[in-house]
Amino acid sequence: MIYLDFEFNMMNNRRNFIKLAGMAGLGFTGVNVLPAQAEITGTESNSLPEEVLKPFNRSPRMMQDHFEKKIGALQGNSARIRASLNTKQDAENYILDVQSKIAQCFGPWPDKTPLNARITGIIERDTYKIEKIIFDSRPGFPVTANLYVPKGRSFPLPGVIGTCGHGDPAKATPIYQSFAQGLARQGYVVLIFDPIGQGERVQLLSKDLKPLHGIGVPEHNYTGKQMMLNGEYLSSWFTWDCIRSVDYLLSRPEVDPKHIGVTGNSGGGTQATWLCGVEPRLTMAAPSCFVVGFETNLKNELPADIEQCPPGAISLGLDHLDFIAAMAPKPVILLSQEKDFFDVRGARNSFNELKKLYKLLGAEDKIQFFAGPEYHGFSKHNREAMYSWFNKTTGISDAKSEPELKLEDIELLWCTPHGQVGEAGPRTLATFTKETSQELKVKRGSPKGDSLKKLIVSTLKLPTRVGTPDYRILRTDSGRLYPKKHVTTYAVETESGIALPVYRLSDTELISRPTAGIRRAILYVSHLSADHELRGESFLKDLILSEPNSAVYAFDVRGIGESRPNTCADDFFGAYGNDYFYAAHSIMLNYPYTGQKTFDLLRIIDWLISCGHEEIYLAAKGWGTIPATFAAVLSEQVKHVILKNALSSFTTIAENTEFNWPLSTLVPGVLKHFDLPDCYRDLALKKLIQLDPLGAEGL
Repeated sequence: MIYLDFEFNMMNNRRNFIKLAGMAGLGFTGVNVLPAQAEITGTESNSLPEEVLKPFNRSPRMMQDHFEKKIGALQGNSARIRASLNTKQDAENYILDVQSKIAQCFGPWPDKTPLNARITGIIERDTYKIEKIIFDSRPGFPVTANLYVPKGRSFPLPGVIGTCGHGDPAKATPIYQSFAQGLARQGYVVLIFDPIGQGERVQLLSKDLKPLHGIGVPEHNYTGKQMMLNGEYLSSWFTWDCIRSVDYLLSRPEVDPKHIGVTGNSGGGTQATWLCGVEPRLTMAAPSCFVVGFETNLKNELPADIEQCPPGAISLGLDHLDFIAAMAPKPVILLSQEKDFFDVRGARNSFNELKKLYKLLGAEDKIQFFAGPEYHGFSKHNREAMYSWFNKTTGISDAKSEPELKLEDIELLWCTPHGQVGEAGPRTLATFTKETSQELKVKRGSPKGDSLKKLIVSTLKLPTRVGTPDYRILRTDSGRLYPKKHVTTYAVETESGIALPVYRLSDTELISRPTAGIRRAILYVSHLSADHELRGESFLKDLILSEPNSAVYAFDVRGIGESRPNTCADDFFGAYGNDYFYAAHSIMLNYPYTGQKTFDLLRIIDWLISCGHEEIYLAAKGWGTIPATFAAVLSEQVKHVILKNALSSFTTIAENTEFNWPLSTLVPGVLKHFDLPDCYRDLALKKLIQLDPLGAEGL
């Protein structure tokens, strides 16, 4: 069935919609899907004067201030709890509490399956040998590692897990080879392995074994977004590889289970820190250049990789230091650098907090801090501080300085013939994500009606809406070349600290509150900027002109348009840009960014109803279609919906290796419960029209 008139009076411009209908392709039952080439031409924004083209940006610091306030309150409460600890029992109870909260972030773990460990080669050196190891951390999911085994010593010896930062060759990176070899020369058995997406474990490869989405950070953030839709998180996958590395290390007769340590720098410092929080078999740790604190990084506008953002961690009151506290009173040294972008002040503050805890446990000498004089990295200064700490703990050596090292060529340390496990066609993150998505599709069925509404509310973590939003009337903007002559801008407060622009378009001047007596309101939800799109979107102009008796509004959800941030080096679209920055923090707050944007829209609808409008015709484009879809299902006041460039399904992102939708548009765990087609089917009752829907490729 093709819906053309929305039960509206569209006669004035109906010929355009008849033209559209003639080219329409049918999608879901009762939903009209219109192709891109049917767009009605109009004045495009690139023909307008430069001073008009520049979008408004009244509140570039709003999102930063909002997140600082929210996260500061949670971290401040945690600090007060730590300050209230007075006895050993208090400290022990605190440790049990953080262990339980960490388990909520990272669990439940999968079953442990056979490691299927194999040695693919051995390098003999003067005082140690290097075994090239491949083991499976999950069925068919290989981990490449080098095992450094000392020679001429009595076994068993202390064991150390080496975790790698974001260096391209991972375990073969010179500074990581250095600490592994340095430990081995002093009498430690060291297992250093390639993290997911690095070294020999790039997950997305071309046929000639070239990375399709970069190495390290780019691939981490790319694959991490996909798996999040299934309720899986890269932080847990990284940490599980660490746990299975401990399993392998303890399977070796050369290793003394009474002395198992972990050390790593940067991204490896992250892995080491997370492992401290979940692995009771560890007896000592030396994370380098990571432990500073979530709030410190936020205030410094420092984005983190997606595996550095465990779900719900901040909402539970956890901070970096709590993952160290979870293994107290075992020996830990926190390593930092004076010139690091990971703020040394945060590292020192974390140490001071931990020292108080260790003191209550009667183990003040078991926690230490060292800051090297250099820039970010596992410098010789930091490596030597780590050696001294482990030696003090194990008594295996009295060396105070790093032994003389001779590093290997990268290719010599490969565990595979050509430097990539992908050559053998193993399972990958994409494989697991696609399989899980397909399983979830069968399990969840096709929710609808009230059941779907409840799932949307719970999955988006939507809070209860109370009362009518307050608002301000801003000075009238003129000369913007909108579809109507006059515009009034209202700043509507959707929650404390979030005031968003709503443009009221009219044929006559309006300098007061919205006038009552107009039953229907058209509300446009922008893709990136309502101001910009009002001057260039032909479908929107056509809709507005076809409804002369409707009040017309346009709106930016938080984080775009007038509140588009200027933080993180004023980068919005980058893989490490501010759009990603706040979306990642939202995951740690257990309040998806899409949920926050949907809440904004629902509050704007509440406001429109309070202004006397009885029904809403909702229109949206691109990124804005996702909160618009959810709000349209939830709101009884929304009677008609038109979406341009809407995502066809979250499943298409989870099951394709190529996609182009940002983290800010995705919903953690959504595919456990429902998908967008479920919403579109429900919206058929509201005569949904789709213009040029998109798949995973996005805009």
